[in-house]
Amino acid sequence: MRDWTGKRYWLVGASEGLGLALAQMLSRAGAEVILSARSQDRLDAAVATLAGKGSAFACDVSDRASVQSAADHIGAVDGVVYLAGVYWPTKAQEWKAEEVEAMCDVNFTGCARVIGAVLPAMVARGSGHVVITGSLSGFRGLPGSIGYTASKAGVMSLAECLYADLRDSGIDVQVANPGFIRTRLTDKNDFSMPFLMEPEQAAREMFEHMNSDAFKKSFPLMFSWLFRLSQFLPDWAYYRIFARK
Repeated sequence: MRDWTGKRYWLVGASEGLGLALAQMLSRAGAEVILSARSQDRLDAAVATLAGKGSAFACDVSDRASVQSAADHIGAVDGVVYLAGVYWPTKAQEWKAEEVEAMCDVNFTGCARVIGAVLPAMVARGSGHVVITGSLSGFRGLPGSIGYTASKAGVMSLAECLYADLRDSGIDVQVANPGFIRTRLTDKNDFSMPFLMEPEQAAREMFEHMNSDAFKKSFPLMFSWLFRLSQFLPDWAYYRIFARK
């Protein structure tokens, strides 16, 4: 169990949904939380719901200058949690360049920008906590998920590289891979979503993970087995089951 009292955590993508629910839990645990997203109005409303010390600074993760400006303004943090993401259901046959590129830029490259803005200071002092939000969809390619699945696979791989480099450095690296969460993003889906979680449920899973020594957590547990085991299927079997006709 971590001691959260007085620790400063920067949550990027925390004006609503999972990010806000997690910020509220960290605040109740005694951490000072700094929230970032694109809308200052939403951030201000989010900060008003926190139990403890909190602040907000708007930034656009698709703009390196905006991210660096936010990091400079916020100053030294004990931890960073990357939760920002965009999503549109997209099939290869209906490729929308603007949406696909936005998913790659926000979900993956945005994560790299934020980590790059805070990690050098953590390395210099030999302490820190980096938490990245992946997805069950990132384990293997899925139909109708051009952009989103690829970008989530990217951040999951990024987390693995960070963990490999930073083990025993004093910097903890963790990745959380949730399934479906009820948000304005999943509202775009027109299919049944098994094991659909409320943001508060998913935030509890992430908070428990952040309190542990484990590197990875994929949840809900039973649903995650489907995706994790799918990695061991040969291509002919996997795509016969999961690919659309």
